[in-house]
Amino acid sequence: MPEPPSVPIAARDAILAWYPANGRQFAFRRTTDPYAILVSEAMAQQTQAARAADHWERFMARFPTVAALAAASPADVQREWRGLGYNRRALALWRTARVIESEHGGSVPDSIEALETLPGVGPYTARAVAAIAFGRSVGAVDVNVRRVLGRMTTGGPAAIPVRQMQDLADDAVPPDRSAAWTHAIMDIGATLCRPREPRCEDCPARPWCRFAIAGTRSTDPTTTDWSTSRPKPPFPTTSRWLRGRILDRLRAAPDERWVTIQAPIGTHDRARVRRAADAMAADGLIELDGGRFKGGAIRARLATA
Repeated sequence: MPEPPSVPIAARDAILAWYPANGRQFAFRRTTDPYAILVSEAMAQQTQAARAADHWERFMARFPTVAALAAASPADVQREWRGLGYNRRALALWRTARVIESEHGGSVPDSIEALETLPGVGPYTARAVAAIAFGRSVGAVDVNVRRVLGRMTTGGPAAIPVRQMQDLADDAVPPDRSAAWTHAIMDIGATLCRPREPRCEDCPARPWCRFAIAGTRSTDPTTTDWSTSRPKPPFPTTSRWLRGRILDRLRAAPDERWVTIQAPIGTHDRARVRRAADAMAADGLIELDGGRFKGGAIRARLATA
C-alpha cells in the first residue's frame, strides 16, 4: 500500500522562512485576541483578505469585545458590515457572540468541536481560529491551501480525497508555529500558487513541488478556474445586487425607522423586489411591515432582534 502524501520538512521550513519578508501584512495578523481573530475569519469568508482587513479595524473599533457585539442590535451590526457583502455572515457573527456570552462565559472556545457549534463557523473557520488564536496543530483547508498541498505532494489536489487532505494539512503544521504556518500557506496559495499562471519561479517550495518539477503549470486540469471560464450575468441583474440595494436603503435610515421601497429597482420589477425582500426577511436580515401600500410598495427596516 503506498505511503500517504506528506509535506517535506525542508519545504515546510522554506515556506516559514519565506513568510516574514514576503507574507501579506494585515492588521488582524498582529492580534492574539481570539475574538478579533474570529471576526477576521468571519469577514474573510468569500471575501478577499485585503478587503476584509479594511473593514476589520472599523468593526473592531465599534465592537471591541464579544460582550459589545452581543449587546448590539442586529441593525447596528448590519450597518458596520456595509461593503463586505454576503450579509448573512454579519448576523451569524452577531449570533455567535450571543452564544459565546451565554454558553462559554464570554470567551471564544478553544476546541474545534466547540467552535464548530457556533453559528456560521464551519470546519475551515474553526481550524483557522484554533490554529491562529490557540496554537492548535491543525490545518485550515480552504481552496488555496488545498491547491498548494495537492500540487506540492501529488501534482494536483484532485488526487487527494477530502479526509486525506485534512490529515495531510494537520501533519504539515510545525510544532509551536501553527499561526505562522497558517498565514504562510494561505499567502502562498493566494499570491504564488494561483489557479492559473502560478508563479512557480518565486515559490519557496519549488524544489520539492511535484507540480513545478513536472512543468505542467500551464495545463493543469485539476485547477480550472470555473469562476472565470463560465460567463457570468451582469451583476446589476442578480438577486445579490438587488438585496444589497435594499439593505443600503435600510441602512441609511436612522433608529430602525420603516422605509418605503418602491419598484422597480434597477432592472428588477415589483415581483422580483418583493421576492428578494421576503427572502431577506426569512434570513433574519430585515423586517417587513405587513400592510398594503399604494402601488405595491413595501415597507421594511433592518432586523431589530
